[in-house]
Amino acid sequence: MTFEAYIRNIEAKTGKTPRELHSFARAAGVLHESAKAMEIVAWLKSTFGLGHGHAMAVLESFKRQGWWSQSKTVTRKRT
Repeated sequence: MTFEAYIRNIEAKTGKTPRELHSFARAAGVLHESAKAMEIVAWLKSTFGLGHGHAMAVLESFKRQGWWSQSKTVTRKRT
């Protein structure tokens, strides 16, 4: 299944496009500069009844559109 087909299945299940899901996430305060991927995924799952894979695909669509990027903190071990 292509990514686009996956997104169409999500739209059919939720009645929402990725853009609309993005707007809901912003309005709910879930999607912000320091938001963690699994926080967003958990919210998508609980709010829209998505499975883990579908929620991850929505998050990927947010990334592809430039609406969210995960900032990573690098921790270095001291030697």
